Amino acid sequence: MKRKEFMLGAVAGLAFAAAATAGGVIDWPSANAGPVAGVSGRLAPNAGGNGLAFAPPQGAPLSFADIFQQVAPAVVQIDVKTRVPAQRGIQIPGLPPGLVPPEEEAAPDDEGATALGAGSGFFISADGYIVTNNHVVADATEITVRLADERELTARVVGRDENTDLAVIKVEGDNFPFVTFEETAQPRVGDWVIAVGNPFGLGGTATAGIVSAQGRGIDSAYVDYLQIDAAINRGNSGGPTFDIYGRVIGVNSAIFSPTGNSVGIGFAIPASVAKPITDRLMRGEAIQRGYIGAGLRSLSPEAWEALGLPRDFKGANVESVTPGGPAARAGLQVGDMVVGVNGRPVSDSTEITRMVGAVSPGDTIRLDILRDGRRQTLNVRSGTRPSEAELREGDDQGGAPAAPGTPPAAQGEPVEGVSVAPLTPALRSRFDVPETVEGVIITSVTPRTPAARLGLEAGFVITRANNRPVASAADLRNAVAEVKRAGRPGVLLFVWTSQGAAPVVLRFAEGD
Repeated sequence: MKRKEFMLGAVAGLAFAAAATAGGVIDWPSANAGPVAGVSGRLAPNAGGNGLAFAPPQGAPLSFADIFQQVAPAVVQIDVKTRVPAQRGIQIPGLPPGLVPPEEEAAPDDEGATALGAGSGFFISADGYIVTNNHVVADATEITVRLADERELTARVVGRDENTDLAVIKVEGDNFPFVTFEETAQPRVGDWVIAVGNPFGLGGTATAGIVSAQGRGIDSAYVDYLQIDAAINRGNSGGPTFDIYGRVIGVNSAIFSPTGNSVGIGFAIPASVAKPITDRLMRGEAIQRGYIGAGLRSLSPEAWEALGLPRDFKGANVESVTPGGPAARAGLQVGDMVVGVNGRPVSDSTEITRMVGAVSPGDTIRLDILRDGRRQTLNVRSGTRPSEAELREGDDQGGAPAAPGTPPAAQGEPVEGVSVAPLTPALRSRFDVPETVEGVIITSVTPRTPAARLGLEAGFVITRANNRPVASAADLRNAVAEVKRAGRPGVLLFVWTSQGAAPVVLRFAEGD
């Protein structure tokens, strides 16, 4: 299911911990595969006699040194080469501002320059399969794995899953030391963790911390991340998160940071998500998910109330329907509320996305919806979810804005503190509104009104009011009147801006 989660304003700070190094051309040496540092086979750390060797004393841990020595041979540094568009002055992380890698200057054609990046990974089998992040190897033209004993091996991509940001690569050889995912012992908030990887190209680095939170949804509808405070920086991506007994409980993937470097908020893909995906990738299976072609949004309690629904309403609002897609063919409409999938109630858009994604392409999905207050059931034949690149390309088909112009200011008609006008070609040009956006455009906002305090501005487009499309000031006025007759405190507006689209509740002035 195509996920649209726009917000008015900026959401700052989330940065993937991806490429970390850059420099000149490197001629990677070859190496014969074999045991790493004299170790081979599955690594099975133990806690010592009666578990006392790793039992933390009250209030403080013992050293992590023994655990690190046991599991570190399975962790690898991953160096990648990618092609970037040729342009002077490109900034590569690791180089001072204004400098460019020598490959850019020497590029003989338009293929672009060679950029170097680094990440982390870990052996998951004795025969050379390595788990890492998709974003580490997605665009790589060459992949080199540096083992704990400094040998270097060429790797190839076995499989990738962009939706969970997981990938499996492979080097040739056998008897590699490897670690395993721990699915049964779920970590608790406050449990100790150790992150091992390759931050800033400094391989073999260990950091420690605790599980800070569970179930964090940040950038994927398919992953509830573990939040940890062990330091994770660029280059740690794809490395393992160990518990205090050396079990892999997660794959380091992202950080939340205003600077791009660690501030103590890192995210790891839980083992319960990573293991089944990587098992399938190792078998050569492509990860396919169900798809219906609809954009959903979970609304705030205030927004549900503005629609005349309970503040704790469970479900999701249909914001868009892909023309010709499975949902459109089944009759799903913008403004419908999805409240159940295959007979099971749903709580929000994320849960619906996951339930649809778990369906095999070609299967029938039964959607329970509310439309105009009446419950209906639609049978949707699932398609195959396109790649994220294809979905983004679909988002970009909104049409290019017309050439800038300078028409005189539009007058508009006043409605609840805003003046609105139909979207004419001149107004589209003036405010750079794509041809695919329909509604009424705000031409001015009355100061010190609820609309002004809400942050509405000239150039914003109201596309729907009270969950109905609006094409004129009269449509907006009628929607407001209907909500007031129902005794609700405000009207739900869907507002388009140049930064995205979002639902907002415009509360009525006291006395209305």
